[in-house]
Amino acid sequence: MMNALAELPSLEPGYDQGRENFEHIVRYLDSEEASSMSHSDLERELEKRGRELMRILLQEHLEARAAGQCEQPVRGADGVERPRSRLQERKLETVFGAVSVKRVGYSREGTESLHPLDAELNLPDERYSLELRRRVAEEAAKSSFDDTLESIHKTTGGHVPKRQIEELVMRAARDFDAFYEMRQGKPSVGEQESSIVVISVDGKGVVMRRQDLREQTRKAAMEREHKMGARLSRGEKKNAKRMATVATVYTIAPFVREPEDLVAESNSTRAGPPRPRPEQKRVWASLEKPPKEVIEEVFKEASCRDPEGKKKWVALVDGNKSQLRNLRRIAKDKGIDLTIIVDIIHVIEYLWDAGRAFYPEAGSELENWVRRRLLEILRGKAGYVAGGMRRSATLRHLLCAERKPVDACANYLLTYAPYLRYNHYLAQGFPIATGVIEGACRHLVKDRMEVTGARWSLSGAEAVLRLRALRSSHDFDEYWTFHERKEYERNHRSLYANGIVPKTFKPRKLPQTRKRKHLKAVK
Repeated sequence: MMNALAELPSLEPGYDQGRENFEHIVRYLDSEEASSMSHSDLERELEKRGRELMRILLQEHLEARAAGQCEQPVRGADGVERPRSRLQERKLETVFGAVSVKRVGYSREGTESLHPLDAELNLPDERYSLELRRRVAEEAAKSSFDDTLESIHKTTGGHVPKRQIEELVMRAARDFDAFYEMRQGKPSVGEQESSIVVISVDGKGVVMRRQDLREQTRKAAMEREHKMGARLSRGEKKNAKRMATVATVYTIAPFVREPEDLVAESNSTRAGPPRPRPEQKRVWASLEKPPKEVIEEVFKEASCRDPEGKKKWVALVDGNKSQLRNLRRIAKDKGIDLTIIVDIIHVIEYLWDAGRAFYPEAGSELENWVRRRLLEILRGKAGYVAGGMRRSATLRHLLCAERKPVDACANYLLTYAPYLRYNHYLAQGFPIATGVIEGACRHLVKDRMEVTGARWSLSGAEAVLRLRALRSSHDFDEYWTFHERKEYERNHRSLYANGIVPKTFKPRKLPQTRKRKHLKAVK
């Protein structure tokens, strides 16, 4: 600590208050009070005092910096020169605390003032610094707005009210689409080794404010309230949700398997090779955009992973007919040979429901029934299995209600038979389960949007989903750099003629005359 103190005089002259504050911290550390503290108490106290030191240093740096004077004329985007200059002050809430910035504003009557120093510092157009906004965005993507408020209060010196947190989150996510359009426009840096491109989409409901429900859902909600009155008990969230379209794109290496590898006996000790992991995975979700638009974005994103068209494309779905239509149409329009696979997990769920019609009690008989039919389905015999279970239900004289899950399973197998050719998929090493998209539905949507039980606004929910998607795709840091550039363009560059911000200069300081010490005459 004392070594650091010794180095302070080597800094540029100034920062007197910062030096004084630093020395005060050192004196405190040497005090009896600090010497009697536990380590955790000392950490907390030093963090608090250190944050105030950072705020003072930042404030003194801003004061020592030039006020943003320009030698060249200052013209706005309207082409009008601003000849008048006046020193103006603005407040800024930072991660260290509140500071003020004094800078020259150039104006003309009837026009807005321009502040070149604001552009040089890339200051936001409101009170909260970009770094503080970043902290808010990251926290709000992870937890509720109340938790974000508490976290910002505990870990920074900034003060952001809850209402402003919601607004800052929406501003933080505003460049989401532009960021990925920029990324898609960049040339691919080397082709990925994995030869399979996987795309997948799903839907997940979010409880919304009534004005933000889709029109059909909103009408149904109003009719329901009219029939039932003000009180809603069980099922009150019916007609209260708007579906978010969740999407994922990734590449993966082939993983060739046999049906028997997936349906092994319970006592089998058969061990296979390690399963390949998804690569370059991107996940996202949207409440604003219709499913068709999101699926089109999926194809654009997937094309970036296969710029030369050499990879095999696989779409994993749960059987949603609208999704299937959109996937087939877009693939046809783009000339893509797309293999659509219905998720095996959904098939297994239907099998279990059907099996309980024959064996209501859990046990080995039910497990063996499901295992045998699953094995045949994996061998590409879905139609054979569907017919067999229907005949079995008829031979056992099951009542209509009893055989309902059997017929539902058989209908599912027959309806989606073209997408259940698992023997071919396994032989080519394709994935056949939608674990990635199911995980995205849970992580992106459920784990955040249902955390408080609140009804979301459309703009607020969309912003949070975008920020969570950036974190899940490990793109947040790159996005924020892009976002700050866009903020500069919006808040500064766009205000000046030809998009050029005049350079500022720092006036030369007159050399200070030192008082000479004169020798005193010794009498």
